[in-house]
Amino acid sequence: MTHDPTDDEAALPIAEFAFPGPLRDQLVGAILAGAKTTTASLREEYAREGAALPAVGAEEVVVDSDERPVAVIRTRDVQVVRLADVTDEHARGEGEGYPDAAAWREGHEEFWTSIEFIAALGEPRIAIDDDTEVVCETFEVVRRL
Repeated sequence: MTHDPTDDEAALPIAEFAFPGPLRDQLVGAILAGAKTTTASLREEYAREGAALPAVGAEEVVVDSDERPVAVIRTRDVQVVRLADVTDEHARGEGEGYPDAAAWREGHEEFWTSIEFIAALGEPRIAIDDDTEVVCETFEVVRRL
């Protein structure tokens, strides 16, 4: 059964986690199960897109790999931190099974240096090191669609 978005939902920005495919499906499943309550992006992604950072209280519509709306989430907290300062708590909140920030960093560095990510973000490549700024966001599911 598909959900026809309300006018309010249709006006909300779209939240896309990873790229369409198995990873997005895993992340969306974790969001719907309540296991994923945090996410992270490189600060440089926002700068290159000319986009504002997430704002506390803002809502977005989460879409699955088929671009179908599945939930509305609300941002509860946003912090910009050095990559070296991402906490174990944030890492566990990602809902991907990371036991600590070191494992989280390894997985995210792999994603951020992937051919797919580089192609999407464009050149120059972002240098990933301890001082790379990361936008750490905490969110909650407001409603499932």
